[in-house]
Amino acid sequence: MTQKLLRFNAFTMNTVGHQSPGLWTHPRDESHRYTDPAWWQDLARLLERGRFDGIFLADVLGVYDVFEGAADAALRHGVQAPLNDPLALVPLMAGVTEHLGFGVTAALTYEHPYTFARRISTLDHLTRGRIGWNIVTGYLDSAARNLGLSAQLAHDERYDLADEYLDVVYKLWERSWEDDAVRRDRKSGVFTDPTKVHAIRHKGAHFDVPGIHLSEPSPQRTPVLFQAGTSSRGRAFAGRHAECVFVSGPSQTVVKGYVDGVRASVREEGRRGDQDVLIYAQALIIAAPTEAEAKAKLADYRRHVDIEAALALLSGWTGVDFSRYPLSATIDYLDTQAGRTALASFSSADPGRRWTVGEAAQFIGLGGRGPVLVGDPAQIADQLIDWAETTGIDGFNLTYAVAHEDLRAVVDLVVPELQARGRYRRDYASGTYRHKLFGAGAHLDERHAGRRVRIPHSAEQEAA
Repeated sequence: MTQKLLRFNAFTMNTVGHQSPGLWTHPRDESHRYTDPAWWQDLARLLERGRFDGIFLADVLGVYDVFEGAADAALRHGVQAPLNDPLALVPLMAGVTEHLGFGVTAALTYEHPYTFARRISTLDHLTRGRIGWNIVTGYLDSAARNLGLSAQLAHDERYDLADEYLDVVYKLWERSWEDDAVRRDRKSGVFTDPTKVHAIRHKGAHFDVPGIHLSEPSPQRTPVLFQAGTSSRGRAFAGRHAECVFVSGPSQTVVKGYVDGVRASVREEGRRGDQDVLIYAQALIIAAPTEAEAKAKLADYRRHVDIEAALALLSGWTGVDFSRYPLSATIDYLDTQAGRTALASFSSADPGRRWTVGEAAQFIGLGGRGPVLVGDPAQIADQLIDWAETTGIDGFNLTYAVAHEDLRAVVDLVVPELQARGRYRRDYASGTYRHKLFGAGAHLDERHAGRRVRIPHSAEQEAA
């Protein structure tokens, strides 16, 4: 029986402090170079050498100002601030790589689908079909306020808007231009056949988009679709739209529950739960040539964890101001309009443990809400395989404590070990990002909702 290959993504952000609050102070960390193009290009080359599926670029449009009711802690400790646009990094990294995919986060709540569709088509063209989109609805009230709203939409209402948003961009990407609309015929002087370019005539509860897509069809048409929400509404959304899902949890029990729920939602939408979606779990790997060296590295890292910074991050994720609770207080689930999954993963989702505020802060201080795997290459490989086989995930979304040291150790130490065991690919397939992931061509699978959208090609059809 052929064993399933493990997959890696790198999980990062165009900022100084992503998922390991306080570790920017480590003397070997170079994340202060996040404004240096060469730093990102070095990372892209490293990941391609390690045969990673892609680099996943997180983003938020606000600041973490829930803790103490202000952004001071986030600014003081470099908690995802200052923060630059993730999309601008893609051409820099695509230019020095051939195969690496790029998953970019964009919050649809605050970006009009008409302009966003063109931006993504442009990136898909410029990367020769290596772009993916992490679909998020946002969770920070600070973002909503700065974009003209008094507060963000309610959790489930954001997903209602998202369903229509996806219908709009699917119509633009999949239906506006026929495959042979662009002729480039020098003799006749016809570049595009206008009879094969169609206005989408969309009029809905949230969006009115009557016209055509501005871009000709890109290699994938629709980017590879990522999603990370695992609340009940988020799972339903993923079942309809997601091709790749990221999950985060502090235990195998939590992660397996998310995985089973997502795959069930995919099947409910008439898709194949084990083939039409890839699920990646967040993890931090601390690897070294020997177990003793890895443990020493972990102890060194822990000395740089900033508890107040971690609480500022956790407060932003959950919408709960943890400055109001002692570190010894037990975390209980509260229904907030922010990231429900983040809070649930430390409370009722894992009944075998009751986390205190201090324990949760210490835990997310290294690598966020995923596990920290420590050891020599063989030990790390054993842990990765155990997590995959126990939870049903397809791969790992790898964060870091010290940039780029931890990901370099994965490439140099862990990847060769997994390859020797026949559990990791030795080379890339040809083709687009989607084809590399699923081996079934550049375009959305025929079972996907994006392939089923229709547009009226005339005013008469629209009226009907």
